[in-house]
Amino acid sequence: MPTRQMDVTTWYLEQSAPGELRPAPVPETRLDVVRAEIPSPELSRFLYTAVGGDWYWTDRLPWSYDQWQNWLERPGVETWIAYVRGTPAGYVELDPQPDGQVEITSFGLLRAFTGQGLGGHLLTVGAGRAWDLATRWADRKPTERVWLHTCSNDGPHALRNYQARGFRVFDVRSATETRDHTPPGPWRGAR
Repeated sequence: MPTRQMDVTTWYLEQSAPGELRPAPVPETRLDVVRAEIPSPELSRFLYTAVGGDWYWTDRLPWSYDQWQNWLERPGVETWIAYVRGTPAGYVELDPQPDGQVEITSFGLLRAFTGQGLGGHLLTVGAGRAWDLATRWADRKPTERVWLHTCSNDGPHALRNYQARGFRVFDVRSATETRDHTPPGPWRGAR
C-alpha cells in the first residue's frame, strides 16, 4: 500500500480535580453506558477497530489474543460501552496508572453515531468513571488526575469536545510520520 509523510500534532490534556469535569447536555437519543466487566479481547478489538479504523488507530492492530487479554486483565482497566437501542455506539477505555492517575486510552463513537451529540455525553460519563475508579477497585488510590491525548489524525471534533468537558492542554508535540494513504478502516477489505 502506498505511504505518505504526514505532519501530526498531538495534544496532551488533563484534569486535576473532579470538579473540573464540565458535563455535556444529555442527548435526545437515549445512550446507555455500561461497563464490560468481563475482559473480552474480541469485544475490545472490535471496538478499537470500529471506532479507530477511520482515524489511523493502528498501534494495537498487530496485538495477539494474549496481548489483548493481558492488557484487559490488569486490575483497574475498564471498558465502558455506549449503546443506542442495544447497538454498540462507542466506548471509553480507562487505564489506571501509578500515583492516582487514570489515562483515557481510547474514546470515540462508531461512524453511524457521530454528529448526534452523543460524544460529549459519553466523554462526560467516561471521565466521571475515571474519577471514581477507586470506588470499584479496593487497592486503588483515589484518582488525582485524569489525562488523555488526541492528535490531528483523530476526529475533527475530538479536541473541542475534550476542552468543552474541562480538559486543558498541558503539552503539544509535532512529528512527521509515515502513514498509509488512507486509514485502515473498521475492517480489512473492500468497503
